[in-house]
Amino acid sequence: MAPKGQGKKRSALHDVVTRDYTIHMHKRIHDTQFKQRAPKAIKEVVKFAQKTMGVKDVRIDPKLNQEVWKLGVRGVPRRMRVRLERKRNDDEDAKEKLYVYATPIVGITNFHGLQTTVVDQE
Repeated sequence: MAPKGQGKKRSALHDVVTRDYTIHMHKRIHDTQFKQRAPKAIKEVVKFAQKTMGVKDVRIDPKLNQEVWKLGVRGVPRRMRVRLERKRNDDEDAKEKLYVYATPIVGITNFHGLQTTVVDQE
């Protein structure tokens, strides 16, 4: 029996993929003081992207930042639909081979029944 935590790790190196996720922001920033809600929401999006895509380098699109801050520092949306794209890093001196680029999907008002979807690469 293998020691705990030393199983096979799946590499994300070959997976250049784009997925759409719904992030439940309300549960992630609950019990946070008003002046810290939007900054914490951005940090939670980064944390979510790192966990789901398996890459430490996460880049936030300015439009996603505007969507979080649209209603002010304390009016963060309860849920957000986010597109996470795992891409290859072309810099030769980069620490990581891949990075994740997070962009918002705007115009969604009803999140009922939305699932995580894989987007075809164009």
